[in-house]
Amino acid sequence: MYENLVPRFIRYVKTETRSDAKSTTTPSTPTQIAFAKELKQELETLGMSDVHYNEKNGFVIATLPANTAKNVRSIGFIAHMDTADFNAVNVTPQFVENYDGQSTIALDAEGKYTLNVKDFPNLANYKGQTLITTDGSTLLGSDDKSGIAEIMTAMEYLLAHPEIEHGDVKVAFGPDEEIGVGADKFDVTDFAVDFAYTMDGGPVGELQYETFNAAQADVTILGKNVHPGTAKDTMINALQVGIDYHNELPLDEVPEKTDGAQGFYHLMAFEGTTEEAKLSYIIRDHDRERFEERKEMMLRIKEKLNQRFDQERVIVNVFDQYYNMKEIIEKDMSIVTLAKEAMIQLGIEPIIEPVRGGTDGSKISYLGIPTPNIFAGGENMHGRFEFVAVESMEKATDVIVKIIENNAK
Repeated sequence: MYENLVPRFIRYVKTETRSDAKSTTTPSTPTQIAFAKELKQELETLGMSDVHYNEKNGFVIATLPANTAKNVRSIGFIAHMDTADFNAVNVTPQFVENYDGQSTIALDAEGKYTLNVKDFPNLANYKGQTLITTDGSTLLGSDDKSGIAEIMTAMEYLLAHPEIEHGDVKVAFGPDEEIGVGADKFDVTDFAVDFAYTMDGGPVGELQYETFNAAQADVTILGKNVHPGTAKDTMINALQVGIDYHNELPLDEVPEKTDGAQGFYHLMAFEGTTEEAKLSYIIRDHDRERFEERKEMMLRIKEKLNQRFDQERVIVNVFDQYYNMKEIIEKDMSIVTLAKEAMIQLGIEPIIEPVRGGTDGSKISYLGIPTPNIFAGGENMHGRFEFVAVESMEKATDVIVKIIENNAK
């Protein structure tokens, strides 16, 4: 039914679009701009209306005009163009047809990298399906080019089937989600819909409207470097102070020891010399009160360590990144119900649970457009073991079409 879905996806993933956290531009990389222009042309070719590229925020936006006289809420679908910071050059997708649910899949010719049920028990869920994998040298890019392909294909299908009644539908493909800034400049006036969905989830059935509250903390330690032979009572080793800072945090509240609704502190980077050291953390918690307490702890540790010295040597900058979109969406759960019922009608069991992460929808919801997240199908994101089933992408496309159809009833 969706003959262009897989070829479209393969074409997308072969286009390198990594984002760059060190960049000061929007989008953060020129490859995303080039890809956006390609998507713009494709949307125009499909016959979408008001297709344009927003130079200020890097989003490609298009409209499928309503074909009904009913008073129908406008709806949006969003996916991101960038991929994670893992090799994404010369992506070579491989197909495993009619997978038996248990065999080991060799990714590279030498068999150095494999997908096996022991390490990845989720493979057992894909018996009889066609998997698209990497060749072991790159990521795949299903996050979130599956989402782009699904949205694009759903629009193609609706344009070819005008008998399906629908209200105004907008689509948006944006940059820099993987580095957490993609939606910072999102223009809700340009993307004027009543509600939206990001197609950016994982396995089939995921429907998410609760995310972490998120912040980043950058810690700078100013040391004093003298010759180690005469360092007693004089040297202040910035690296050691950095270790002391980290050891003041709860040792079990880290990503590798938490799950479910448990929050954490995550040390992302630690670098420097005796003279100066820098630590970079992300802070996550679903509960807003506990989130604020975590940020306060980072500052209390700073004050405690600075008491050792005759000047401020520990400097901490904490800034918020996004908030739990549940606080917005729970005010009108009809949009979650709409997606849930669409899945049930398609024989898909909804999996509704908090996201241990965030989506562009986290920020967009607080900008005024409630935006839950729906599965796009990918598994083992952001690395060489990433894969997606063709059937998963087909089901995600089905869900988009069914939501739009039901919204007009």
